[in-house]
Amino acid sequence: MQTAIKQLFYVMPFLFGIGFIAPLIAQSMARFGWEAPWGLSLITFGLLIGAPWGLYATLRGRWV
Repeated sequence: MQTAIKQLFYVMPFLFGIGFIAPLIAQSMARFGWEAPWGLSLITFGLLIGAPWGLYATLRGRWV
């Protein structure tokens, strides 16, 4: 059980990037009336930003 919890907390920044940052970007863009580039949907564009940012935070151990 301890190993499973450690693994979950290890990937938590990635899950945060997908589950919180990406929808936040999509909702913010919708609220301000901005369109996503290249004909993408807003959530797809949010995932293109949130997923790599979360992966970066997971690998580096910090967000910035």
